[in-house]
Parts: sequence; C-alpha cells; structure tokens
Amino acid sequence: MDRVDALTDVAGLRVGHAELTGPGALSGTTVVLAPEGGAVAAVDVRGGGPGTRETDALDPLALVQRVDAVVLTGGSAYGLDAASGVMAWLEEQGRGVPVGPEPGQVVPVVPAAALFDLGRGGDWRARPDAALGRAAVTAAAASAVGARVAQGSVGAGAGAVAGGLKGGTGSASVRLASGTTVGALVVVNAVGSVLDPATGVLYGRMHEGRIAYPAEAVHAAALARLERAREETRERAAGFVRPPLNTTLAVVGTDARLTRAQARKLAGTAHDGLARAVRPVHLMHDGDTVFALSAGERPAEDLDEYNAVLAAGADVLARAVVRAVLAAEGVDGPGGVFPAYRDLY
Repeated sequence: MDRVDALTDVAGLRVGHAELTGPGALSGTTVVLAPEGGAVAAVDVRGGGPGTRETDALDPLALVQRVDAVVLTGGSAYGLDAASGVMAWLEEQGRGVPVGPEPGQVVPVVPAAALFDLGRGGDWRARPDAALGRAAVTAAAASAVGARVAQGSVGAGAGAVAGGLKGGTGSASVRLASGTTVGALVVVNAVGSVLDPATGVLYGRMHEGRIAYPAEAVHAAALARLERAREETRERAAGFVRPPLNTTLAVVGTDARLTRAQARKLAGTAHDGLARAVRPVHLMHDGDTVFALSAGERPAEDLDEYNAVLAAGADVLARAVVRAVLAAEGVDGPGGVFPAYRDLY
C-alpha cells in the first residue's frame, strides 16, 4: 500500500474528524481509532493548563494495558464530553476492558485532551458534545486502512489559533530504514508563534536545510496585516480572552512493539518536535499534551532502533505542525480575525 505521509501509515490507526456547524460555531473533534485489540498507550503533559480525561489510566503502573481510541477536541474542559460519545460507540462494538462474563460487558478507556477555542466562532456555548464525538469515531471507523487524513481547519483544528494565525490539524509520517513506521497527528493551537518574526519562515521548517525566505516587503506587509487582525480580534470580545488560552495536542504512533514505559518516552521526545515548531511552548496558558500509541508488532528491542523511533517522533511532529499551518484556512467572523499563513505569504 502506498504511503500517504500521515498517522494512518501506521498499520491499523484510523483518523476521523467532525466539526460544529451553524452560526457562531468554530470548533470540532478528532478521534484516532486503534485497531481491534487496542494499542499500547502513554501520555506526556507539559503545558501548565491541560484539560484531560483518563490520562491517569495511561501511567505505566496502572492496570489498563491498551486503549481503543484517543480523542482530541475543542471546547476546553466542556469539550471533553465528546469522549462520552466515543465511549458509547466502543461499548456498542464490544470494545473495551472486559469486566463481566458476557462479551458486551466492557468498559472502554478513552483518553482525551481538550484545547481552548471557546468563543472563536462568536458563540461561547458552541462546543463539542457526545454526539460530535460519536460522529468523529464513526468517521474514523468508516475510513479505509491507510486512508489520507484531512488536514487544516478540520476536526479539533476547526477553531485552532497559533499566535494570532489560524492553526489547524496536520499529520505526517516516516518509514525508517528498518521498515518501522512512525507517524504524528497534531492540532496546533498555541499561545506561542509558529513563525519567525524576523523572517516569516515557519519555525518547523528551519531544520530542513535550504529554505526560501519571503521577500522583505512581503514579510513586512504580512506582519502589519497580522497585527491589524489581532487588534480587530481584541474588539470582538467573544473571541478574545485575556490572558490568551490555547493548547496544542498531538498523537504520535508507531508499528514498533513498545512497552508502556517505552511509549511514555516516545511521547516525551515527541515534545521536542513541538518545541522546534512553536516558540515559546509549554507555557502556563497552554495545556500541551502528546499521546503515544504502539499499534504493531515490529520488534524494537535493539537500542539503536528504539532511539531511531524516538528521534523520528520529534521529526514527524515538527513536520505535522508545518502541514497544519499551511493547510489552515483563514477566518473572519464574530469571534475574531484569524488569517491563515498562506493568506499572508
């Protein structure tokens, strides 16, 4: 099967999006669905203001060994209700931790994390709920194995903003020399910036080697337009929160067979990729959270191979941030003006 340069290149992982629609709505939910039998999972939270659910269950010392889905959602803590819809869908499929003698007696463990996008569409109360979570997991289940992942202003990235620019959802993957695949999916919604103010180059591209710098005049005009957008957003109270509240969320997956402790390390090193692409990062008003999923049986006992997986996690996450920003579509609505990078450059 051809690679699609996305998290879905990791065998068995599927991605589904659902967005809120209607006046004043600018939010959504994204679900990463594991294969039957689940995936080994871990999490690393580095932001100062996280909104999460069931992350304690991912501690290597906890009972649960595998999870069937991970939920990334808008709506701040309110949006965590989306995980209830995913949990209900999994129960209907008989997927979860067996707790009784009958096949359907299961309790799905659904880790989730939320980003802050309240009021970005103008309506403070327009936020994901259980029904939207069900729609996202249904979309994931209906997708083909290895399907392309919609990117930009979709799913949990619908209302995402990064340093005044429109953020969004992005994904990328790499196949190592050993044949092991590592992929990432990210929702970019940061207090910090994704672009270098001195040049206009996206931070996530600076490690790529030769890069094209925008012309000075183009860059100056872009900065001026971005500042005007920020000023206009300040006038639209529904979309302006002081201090700014955000949170970038990500899932890094691999078909390497990892223990939960190894997966936790992968989630941690993947944050390095986030730090390359967003500056500053992990602030007190961010809730930056990275999940790691091991969804395969490729051996990674060799330390060199495991190190390669760890390094790749950071690389693909940085590249996924760039793809999210480049695919995002600008917004000018009652909740604020959030130009896209491609609008400015």
